[in-house]
Amino acid sequence: MPLVEIHVGLHGTPGSCGVPLCRAKECHTGRGTLSLLDREMFPEAEAARLLQLHQSTLHYWLEGREMRGRHYQPIIRPAATGSRIVTWAEFIEAGLLRSYRSKRVPMAELRAFIDLLRQEYGVPYPLAHEAPLVSGRQLVLQAQEQAGLDGDFCLVAFADNKLILTGPSLDFTERVHWENDIAVQWRPHDDPHSPVLMTPDVRFGRPAVHGVRPGASEAQGLVQPDRGPIVLVYVQHRLV
Repeated sequence: MPLVEIHVGLHGTPGSCGVPLCRAKECHTGRGTLSLLDREMFPEAEAARLLQLHQSTLHYWLEGREMRGRHYQPIIRPAATGSRIVTWAEFIEAGLLRSYRSKRVPMAELRAFIDLLRQEYGVPYPLAHEAPLVSGRQLVLQAQEQAGLDGDFCLVAFADNKLILTGPSLDFTERVHWENDIAVQWRPHDDPHSPVLMTPDVRFGRPAVHGVRPGASEAQGLVQPDRGPIVLVYVQHRLV
């Protein structure tokens, strides 16, 4: 079955590159050069629907919060920005955190862990890059230990004297297509055989099948009713 690409994004955002499918690491626009990972993609509420999360949970991860007199820094963003727009890198990292949605995410420890990776790799969103989970597993292990991350939230672990990906990180990497070390495509469905994919093309800012806007009947064919209701709702919403 051919892959179906759903192009999603905000029409007219700074990342609009004027090409049907931007796969380059950087996108050249009239405003200068903008990294693909920095491209603004979704309103926060829409990103939460696509990730099948409560918006309050996603906002918590992006902006942090005050709770019982204690301030919790964001997990995903280096610092709170007040923005309700989610970039591609933020969406991808939230996709990793959603693997833990059945557990209570330890804010402080995960923040410390990602901060260590930021320092090591010199990028604001290290888990939107392929290197930490492929060639950098030893660094990930050290960061996990230094941050005091509980085993349930570790991304790598030893098995038979080999450093392997854990369940959540394996699920995450199987959803992402990497190119030149960065995430360029995301599969929103739990079904590994789903043909529905998302790519950060902001020229159209709406679903497309091979670059063409689908009709209502085609949109319904993009998902299996018992596997992807969230994406179906999104497709129908964007078509009207």
